[in-house]
Amino acid sequence: MKKKILYWEDVEVGAEIPSLPKTATSQMLVKWAAASGDFNPLHYESTFAENQGVGKPIVHGQLKRAWLVQMLTDWIGEEAFLKKFSCQFRAMDYPIMMKSLTEPAEERTTHFCKGKVTNKGVENEAHFIECDIWVENDKGEKSTPGKATVILKIKGDE
Repeated sequence: MKKKILYWEDVEVGAEIPSLPKTATSQMLVKWAAASGDFNPLHYESTFAENQGVGKPIVHGQLKRAWLVQMLTDWIGEEAFLKKFSCQFRAMDYPIMMKSLTEPAEERTTHFCKGKVTNKGVENEAHFIECDIWVENDKGEKSTPGKATVILKIKGDE
C-alpha cells in the first residue's frame, strides 16, 4: 500500500487543515485517565467538579492536546515531521454522559479539531509549514487554541 505524502509544494497559505471530529464521553475520560495517569476527580466526579466551580466534570486538557496532534499527523502523513507544537487551555469543555455501558446519552459530535496554514518557507533546507490550530466545541467556541510547525518533503526528494 502506497503511503500518503503531503508535499510542501501542494500546501498554500490560507488552506484549511482537514478537520477531525471528536465526541467526548464520560467513558472516554475514564479511559484517558487510565492511559495518562491523570486521575484528577475534576474529570469524572460530579460533586467534586461542582465544588471546584466548574459545574460538572470537564474534558482533560491533555486529551484535547492529543486530538490536535492526531489531526496534524493524520494530515501530514508518515513522511513528514511535527517540529513544533503548542496549545493553551482557555475554556472548559464538557463530555456527554453515558446512558448505558456502551451508549452515550446523546449521539453527537462534541468537538472539532481545526486548523489553517498561516505561513510557509524554507530554513536550513527544511521546508516548513506554520499553522494555527484549535479545538472548537459544539457551541463554536475555540477552547484550545495553538500553533504548530511541520516539516514536509518536496517533490522529487524521495
